[in-house]
Amino acid sequence: MSGMKLWYNHPGTEWSQGLPIGNGRIGAVIYGGTETETWSVNEVTFWSGQSESTVSQSSGKADLEVMREHFFAGDYVAGDRLAKQVLQPQKQNYGTNLPLVDVLFRFAASGKAEQFSRELRLEHALYQASYNVNGKKIMREVFATHADHVLATRLWGEEAGSISFQLGVAGRTASFAAEIMNGDAIAFRSQATEHVHSDGACGVRSAGLLKVVLSGGSLREEAGQLIVTDADEAWAYLAVNTDYRADNTDWKQACSNQIERAIARGYDALRADHIQDYRQLYSKVTIQLGESSHASLPTDERLRLLKTGQADDPGLFALFLQYGRYLMIAGSREDSPLPLHLQGIWNDGEACRMGWSCDYHLDINTQMNYYPVEVTNLGECHLPLMRYIEALSQAGRRAARDFYGSEGWVAHVFSNAWGFTAPGWETSWGLNVTGGLWIATHMMERYAYSMDHDFLAQHAYPVLKGAVEFFLDYMTIHPKYGWLVTGPSNSPENHFYSDDRSQDVQQLSMGSTLDQVLVRELFTFCLHAADRLQIDPALQLQLREAIAILPPLQIGKKGQLQEWLEDYEEAQPEHRHLSHLVALYPSHQVTPEGTPELSEAARISLERRMAQDELEDIEFTAALFGLYFARLQDGEKAYRHLSHLIGGLCFENLLTYSIPGVAGAETNIFVIDGNFGGTAAMAEMLLQSQTGIIHVLPALPKAWGSGTVTGLRARGNAEVDIEWQEHQLVRTTIYAYAAGNITVQYGGKKVSLDVEAGGVYRLDHALDALHE
Repeated sequence: MSGMKLWYNHPGTEWSQGLPIGNGRIGAVIYGGTETETWSVNEVTFWSGQSESTVSQSSGKADLEVMREHFFAGDYVAGDRLAKQVLQPQKQNYGTNLPLVDVLFRFAASGKAEQFSRELRLEHALYQASYNVNGKKIMREVFATHADHVLATRLWGEEAGSISFQLGVAGRTASFAAEIMNGDAIAFRSQATEHVHSDGACGVRSAGLLKVVLSGGSLREEAGQLIVTDADEAWAYLAVNTDYRADNTDWKQACSNQIERAIARGYDALRADHIQDYRQLYSKVTIQLGESSHASLPTDERLRLLKTGQADDPGLFALFLQYGRYLMIAGSREDSPLPLHLQGIWNDGEACRMGWSCDYHLDINTQMNYYPVEVTNLGECHLPLMRYIEALSQAGRRAARDFYGSEGWVAHVFSNAWGFTAPGWETSWGLNVTGGLWIATHMMERYAYSMDHDFLAQHAYPVLKGAVEFFLDYMTIHPKYGWLVTGPSNSPENHFYSDDRSQDVQQLSMGSTLDQVLVRELFTFCLHAADRLQIDPALQLQLREAIAILPPLQIGKKGQLQEWLEDYEEAQPEHRHLSHLVALYPSHQVTPEGTPELSEAARISLERRMAQDELEDIEFTAALFGLYFARLQDGEKAYRHLSHLIGGLCFENLLTYSIPGVAGAETNIFVIDGNFGGTAAMAEMLLQSQTGIIHVLPALPKAWGSGTVTGLRARGNAEVDIEWQEHQLVRTTIYAYAAGNITVQYGGKKVSLDVEAGGVYRLDHALDALHE
């Protein structure tokens, strides 16, 4: 485990070279060297915008009926025109998460600095930097503690009196003020305002406090900064709070209370509690993917070698998986007030500058953020998303009524800190009627892994039943096929030719494949859940009847899995989204064993995308290729795409990015879903599961010839350890936490096990029981 760190022998001169820390609410990216250090600080609730009603022009079902008549008749232009009139609201104060403050250290030079090193130790969630001056080492350490709600740093040297620096803060929004307090602290306040996604006047307010403690030396104030001179050691503590959802003014006092408690406890106690709290989650999974001759190289050099194809580096892949788990723990804890957004809880400000919003995109990005959370044994980190979905389901009842005249709840392509559920302000991408359902499928996943009856009864089923009520009320029978379909709908964010290339491109149609996959998933889950809970017999009957007339998955004339109900010609075959392949992952509606023809069609869809010279080659698409080929049990292709993701679509700090030219990006722009999607893909190569089925090493690539992984989770409430050598399973151990029957699969072999809760089952390469 000692190799589980990112490290560099040169300073980080900009944000994309910085190293992230976080406590589930406050995040910081730390970069610098021997002369300066910057903490780019964020807070997950620091949002511009406000909660407000979205005005609908729709008369509900009457407008839907007219639109659908146009689409059924093939008049897509008229259908789209009406959709724009009644289902395309004006953009208001939607808002975005914003950077909060930069903490700036400037270090006094006392000689030539040599042997600089900085690192992020994943096993302890610590940032450390060190260098020598006049033969004496100077060190810095920073961490974000979830246990005590602050960021803490220690600066010290081997020689007494060697620590001297200036410390200040710089706001990242127009509304910012700071002042020195009591000669040893900087208090600041700000408001999250901007003019791209809101009116520049509304947004969350924040308060922060940064306090310095010294051993030896002196501390004074000068020009709004704190000046430390000749200290033996120095410590600094930062607290930040906001008025998000606050119903009183206690949030303003919270910072001083948190800082006082931190100082009273002392740095060593904070550090020990931080590590213990963090490792309760991190240590659940270990992974080793084989020996690497490059393990001792700096991380940026390892990335360069991987990108240029000069070496296999299995240790770098193991590091990437554990980094993904680290980012999840740092960004999404059990008590986090909001889930991970487009950039996790970190934010360099570039997304807003280019017109993007650091929000909750519900057409893959937020879902992908949480793809690895259950399988990599971080189920507690899923809980902020569960609460967010529940809140979304309540807010979405108004959208269902106002835009469609329907029962239940609905949300569309994206949402914000305030629970936005209306269609987006452009139908080509904003009318994704299953966006809320898509994110709500994470409640199904949470239950599938935990088998928690109380969670099912009290949380998952009520939310998903509300979605059932909407779709049963909203969907219609296709006059040509007799299928129950959604519409108008799109396949995010893609478009098609309805007839031939002489026609304008279209986005809206009836019954996109994504919609039908998600609706089938919803109806099937709720039918089984209601039966398990022994409730809602009338609804069960409705669901059985509805499932029987849902459209089937279809294969198009080019052998591909169709993306739409009709076999339309793709207007942009190089498009970054592959939404219809949700049937392959995370759903199990397409599997190599169960639906071989559909699996081959899914493979053809992937290969057609890959064949395009103009492929929109961005972080989440690369991760999706890895996930989909893992599900198709093609380890070599999955490995190829993961290699490209890690070697070609990561900054030096291993954070993933979207390339210029896609969706308006002007430069490489940090988007965290590639980190989490890539982590999930690696786990999927080593372990796949459905409830009652555990498939060991389903997509093992040649590059991972020998290795071990412990602590991965399987659906059905089980944990799995795996050891393999020379591409062959040596042993697997199943830890069952629920009684039932499990089929374990490896290669072409299968074995059925009747397991008891608390039972441990060890199998060898032939899936025979081991007796130890």
